[in-house]
Amino acid sequence: MPPMSRNPFKVFFICTGNSARSQMAEGLANHIGAGRIEAHSAGTMPVGVNSHAVAVMKERGIDISRHNSKRIDEVPGPFDLVITLCDSAAMLCPVSVRDYPMEHWSTPDPTFVPGGPDAVHQSFRQVRDRLEAQITALIERVRPESGVEGRSAAAGESAAAGRSPVAEQSPAAGAAGAVTHGGLPKLGGGFRRKLGRR
Repeated sequence: MPPMSRNPFKVFFICTGNSARSQMAEGLANHIGAGRIEAHSAGTMPVGVNSHAVAVMKERGIDISRHNSKRIDEVPGPFDLVITLCDSAAMLCPVSVRDYPMEHWSTPDPTFVPGGPDAVHQSFRQVRDRLEAQITALIERVRPESGVEGRSAAAGESAAAGRSPVAEQSPAAGAAGAVTHGGLPKLGGGFRRKLGRR
């Protein structure tokens, strides 16, 4: 097996409250990535971690009970990729993070569903599973378990063609609702990999 990159791929998940979606995404990415990914999360208006998020992640064997909600400026960079998970966060992201490569995964807010607690809990499960599929696809794009040399060669070809390897999404990621930096309203700049900025 080819040697792994020494540094994990740093991902920053952002939503509004840093309460549900981004907290689950952080926990999933760190768990599934198993050292290949270093994930962080924050919110434009942090409100505390939702108990449903903690519960459905526990079902998955992942403990986020010690997580806390953070402001964006409380999480230091640099990052290899910033992922916004709600449309509001995409619009309100500060300039300090827009200089990094970005993707927008428009993800439903699991707290706003009709019905009682059982319906809300099921909504959290659905969002958790959706994020897990997207994150699994992301990890295979940026830090595959094998074939790192082949990925590096492909990245070189992409760079020569003026394309970003982060921007080249798998079909699964595209189907799950991810769009690239160019698809975000009023978000300037293009994809610029900063893998050397650590």
